[in-house]
Amino acid sequence: MSVDTKIKSRTDLRTPACVVLIALAEILSVKDISGRKLFYVHYIDFNKRLDEWVTHERLDLKKIQFPKKEAKTPTKNGLPGSRPGSPEREVPASAQASGKTLPIPVQITLRFNLPKEREAIPGGEPDQPLSSSSCLQPNHRSTKRKVEVVSPATPVPSETAPASVFPQNGSARRAVAAQPGRKRKSNCLGTDEDSQDSSDGIPSAPRMTGSLVSDRSHDDIVTRMKNIECIELGRHRLKPWYFSPYPQELTTLPVLYLCEFCLKYGRSLKCLQRHLTKCDLRHPPGNEIYRKGTISFFEIDGRKNKSYSQNLCLLAKCFLDHKTLYYDTDPFLFYVMTEYDCKGFHIVGYFSKEKESTEDYNVACILTLPPYQRRGYGKLLIEFSYELSKVEGKTGTPEKPLSDLGLLSYRSYWSQTILEILMGLKSESGERPQITINEISEITSIKKEDVISTLQYLNLINYYKGQYILTLSEDIVDGHERAMLKRLLRIDSKCLHFTPKDWSKRGKW
Repeated sequence: MSVDTKIKSRTDLRTPACVVLIALAEILSVKDISGRKLFYVHYIDFNKRLDEWVTHERLDLKKIQFPKKEAKTPTKNGLPGSRPGSPEREVPASAQASGKTLPIPVQITLRFNLPKEREAIPGGEPDQPLSSSSCLQPNHRSTKRKVEVVSPATPVPSETAPASVFPQNGSARRAVAAQPGRKRKSNCLGTDEDSQDSSDGIPSAPRMTGSLVSDRSHDDIVTRMKNIECIELGRHRLKPWYFSPYPQELTTLPVLYLCEFCLKYGRSLKCLQRHLTKCDLRHPPGNEIYRKGTISFFEIDGRKNKSYSQNLCLLAKCFLDHKTLYYDTDPFLFYVMTEYDCKGFHIVGYFSKEKESTEDYNVACILTLPPYQRRGYGKLLIEFSYELSKVEGKTGTPEKPLSDLGLLSYRSYWSQTILEILMGLKSESGERPQITINEISEITSIKKEDVISTLQYLNLINYYKGQYILTLSEDIVDGHERAMLKRLLRIDSKCLHFTPKDWSKRGKW
């Protein structure tokens, strides 16, 4: 039964009308504060950033579901065997040897009383930061966020085969033929949002370098729980979404104070004020390689500025769940986007990339801080990463799998960039304009596999009379023009002052 079917309306004469949402959750931990028990819960089928501490009044203890013991099943040879348990229920050998009992998640039912007017609010934009106090709206947003990867209606075109571009009046004719197509690799997150083609360069075995997806089999109860209550960064207070390995003694504080220029953390406001009298930074360390208006980008070497890079990773881990945090920042470059005012350069977001990437990755981690989301900064970070790839003379792609918000941002950027190229083509001598996948990739620096998957996602590729054609319907053109009118922030290549380095020579490190 879906969550939507469990929403009931309730009207009370004494209180405003509200919506009662009953959701299934796991109890991961219990703590006692002044004789009052609090339960840390994870809502089943919801993102972990909605996890929170709740009181027993919100628990429906009549509907407790304990984990069921897996029944033994016969193997192919007819011999009895046991089904492997899920990673979350397996007890490590170290815990068995020490005699420790690990907490077992218990499924319970929680009740949410929400104002009824929230029921009429449509799902927000995909980049909108989620709040732990909002339970109904994230459900709508997660439904809207889900991206369906469209299977190709025709065989995947060759990179060099020219495709004719057909402008078409009205809706495009899309006769989707039944075709098995290529199998898609499942990723560690196991969600449709992050599904990518097997040709996207996803390594079959974990690499020792780079910021690869975290191995979910090693998650424990501690890392599944948010450990920082609140972060004060400049004029903003941020509520973390996920676990971040800050020092243990800082996790009990109601607020963690960070210097917004060097990102060093302190226990109290007094410690921060004392630090600010000594900190002479008013911008991130490193070289400023781009400035236009109030927007600047700084390039930071993870080896030369190790302390700042590690502090940046700790902050980013509060809002990135699917990446492994590496304290060895030497192999990485960090590009920090800032907004300037009279007090200095304030961090807006960043992305990191490997100095040497064998898989043509131009982004390892990418993040826009929650106060600056839904303002176009995410696409600006993505556009800047591809602008660097153009200067380097390479095509690039982000590390896979992408997070839910990351995939939406990249899909939107790829679609707008490719449509901008296609709509700018001009016919010669009355013939239809032609372009190849390789030419689109060279112009945009987007990897060929991403170009093909985006064209399939937009359902633009058709096979007609022995050749591949790209059909642009009026709906797609109108939607693209409306989206471009809203996209006010763009990268100006004339303001970029960047010289790529040859990192293959170890001395450059």
